[in-house]
Amino acid sequence: MRNLLLFLFFTVSFSQGLYSQSKPSQEPILLSDTAQISLLTSSAWEEAVYALYGHTAIRVCDTTRNLDIVFNYGLFDFNSSNFVFRFVKGDTNYMVGAVQYKYYIEEYRERGVGVTEQIFNLSLKEKQDILDALINNTLPENRVYLYNFFYDNCATRPRDIIEKYVHGEIEYTPTNKSQTYRDLVWECVSIQPWTQFGIDLIIGADADKIISDRQKDFLPYYLMKAYEGSKVKSADGTVRDFILKENRLLTPVESPDKDSHILPLYAGCILLVVTVLLSLVVWKKKWFALGKVFDTILFIIAGLAGCVIFFLMFFSIHPCVNPNWNIIWLNPLQLIVAFLFFVKSLSKFINCYHFINFVALLAFLLAWSLMPQQLEIAFIPFILSICMRSGMNILQLKKFKKKADYSLPKRK
Repeated sequence: MRNLLLFLFFTVSFSQGLYSQSKPSQEPILLSDTAQISLLTSSAWEEAVYALYGHTAIRVCDTTRNLDIVFNYGLFDFNSSNFVFRFVKGDTNYMVGAVQYKYYIEEYRERGVGVTEQIFNLSLKEKQDILDALINNTLPENRVYLYNFFYDNCATRPRDIIEKYVHGEIEYTPTNKSQTYRDLVWECVSIQPWTQFGIDLIIGADADKIISDRQKDFLPYYLMKAYEGSKVKSADGTVRDFILKENRLLTPVESPDKDSHILPLYAGCILLVVTVLLSLVVWKKKWFALGKVFDTILFIIAGLAGCVIFFLMFFSIHPCVNPNWNIIWLNPLQLIVAFLFFVKSLSKFINCYHFINFVALLAFLLAWSLMPQQLEIAFIPFILSICMRSGMNILQLKKFKKKADYSLPKRK
């Protein structure tokens, strides 16, 4: 964290220096013929969830002018007011800042992250226009933007600014693959199964639609691959290679094998086994209070998860979170019902809810392959656990009714 804070300090300080040089009263930064503009693509860093997707930045290097700076569109402040709430809502402000290259590369060297540089084939006019635009972006009134993970992020911003000031049409290298947003996210987070499990809970059916190559550029790796072999076709019909040279600035350091953690599927299976055994004990021993305690904990957790999904679906501006079919087995109503399990006067309402919930979950499982949303197999044991508890509560109600009928005096 200390290194990150120092990095942010140098970024803000250096951006202020560029800002002062960009004022009308100051001499503008003019590039020489030896100047180079390149794209820096960083590999994933497993120590932070936000860094699993890699990173993109733009480097401007001019040895003649003793200039070597990196423009970074991925800056954010964890300590800003209501950061977590605004992040969940999708109202997250990111910043662009400039930092000296030596500080930027040192940060990634200490992390053990790989960095690849792609040097663009640009005219001096194109380089100057791009630099002027980047400096303008770092001005206090311009540097903050509304971040969007899929549509407007640290990779798409550099791509768009490069496109805007290149004289000609960039012909990117196609992927020749049919992929969805979920496919691409899985590629990045598969090394952390619980992260993948959580993301699959909150992103909905829209994440399973086939996307274009341009939409794939939200991931730094795919943007880098799009530039490999790309061409620029000018208005006069001439064609040039867009990448002059590709350099491997840093080689990623292999992370040591970590202790294996319990996978979501295994955790779900354990929960299902516990649910089955507890249900049998409660049924045979008539320890119904124990069953209610277990149900309360289970439904509170499910209800809290449902509240997050419900909020994302109807109150956030995040893309691809609505519709989300996980709301069927994780919904806010479970949280309300969980606090009513011990209220005897509401027993009929509770049992009615259990019946509806049991039928809904059973139908959900039977229609699994027909859902317009790709659902993770690890969800199944969790769904079965909730379904079984609702089913057992229905059986208990029938048992009570049958016992009550036998206890009634028969008419002669």
